[in-house]
Amino acid sequence: MFRKDTGQVILTQEQASGQINMSGVWSCNEWDQLEEVIVGNPLNARYPTPDRSTQLAEFPDRSLAEIPRGPFPQQIIEETEEDLNGFAKILEGLGITVKRPDTWPHDGKFSTIHWEAQGYYNYCPRDVLLVIGDHIIETPNVIRSRAQETFGYRTLLMEYMKSGAKWYSAPKPMLLDSLFEGVDPNKPTPRNDEPAFDAANVLRFGEDLIYLVSATGNELGGHWLQSILGDKYRVHFLKDVYFGSHIDSTLVALHPGLVLANPARVNDDTLPEILKHWKVIYSPPMENTDRYDADYLSRSIGSDWIDMNAFSINPNLVVVDRNQPSLIKLLEKEGLDVIPLKLRHSKLLGGGPHCITLDVRRNGTLQRYFD
Repeated sequence: MFRKDTGQVILTQEQASGQINMSGVWSCNEWDQLEEVIVGNPLNARYPTPDRSTQLAEFPDRSLAEIPRGPFPQQIIEETEEDLNGFAKILEGLGITVKRPDTWPHDGKFSTIHWEAQGYYNYCPRDVLLVIGDHIIETPNVIRSRAQETFGYRTLLMEYMKSGAKWYSAPKPMLLDSLFEGVDPNKPTPRNDEPAFDAANVLRFGEDLIYLVSATGNELGGHWLQSILGDKYRVHFLKDVYFGSHIDSTLVALHPGLVLANPARVNDDTLPEILKHWKVIYSPPMENTDRYDADYLSRSIGSDWIDMNAFSINPNLVVVDRNQPSLIKLLEKEGLDVIPLKLRHSKLLGGGPHCITLDVRRNGTLQRYFD
């Protein structure tokens, strides 16, 4: 069994004889020592079907006709796969187990009685699966093209379930047009008709979770999450600060007592109350943005701040996009070691180091860091 109070693994007689498997899933914060991770798979990636859900979540400033569509360019996919393979080798060199989702036929069509869509990608495992302790949750994603995205992880999910992990799925949202109608264009969030949110709307601090209400997560989704987790966990809502997408280019939890924040979205007054007793460092402006031309930018999903999307290997080691030297220096000033990552198309595909990973197992204990 896994002793959550001490972080130790103790084999029972049954486990030692192979009769019972130990859970392969345990991660309750963003920074404990990483042991196993899923790294995304960009093969067969394509833009999500241009419909009301995609418009709200990714392109609220464009008409449906103006939304990019079809497969991502093959060169982009090949270069991204090269970068992710390189990242996987770095992690394996640190003794970390790396898993990859299956290659999925995202061009296949699927439907409900209300709509039809094609798939998106498996580039960002962080978006569709949420690990809390020994639970792995398929979230009720906002974009219709993501409705079957976790099928690419089914082999891994079966493996984790057999190891003893608690695997379950949120209520499957209907994602009707009405979910996206009548929303404030300045504060675009899905209506509270049903729970709908991406896993990447959640940031984990042990028994406390920060949940971003945004275009990829309505408030009802956070209340569903609280109801499932029970009183042991506390879900704190972050509202009216950023509506574009996920939380991990707004706040990055580096280790206990230290958070990286996006100065364009939050300040000392609008920070979540639970963070006001931690040290908060604000990211410098993003650099080397001139590496993109106008056509590339017009087809990009990620925001200008996607390179702030850092991923912690342990409390002292963090992965950061190599194009951000000032951010790297800031983190080093805080005593962190940094792995500069080559990830050429994070902006086009909409995913930095935190997005393209899902930490399945970390060697740590469930704690409460806030009073």
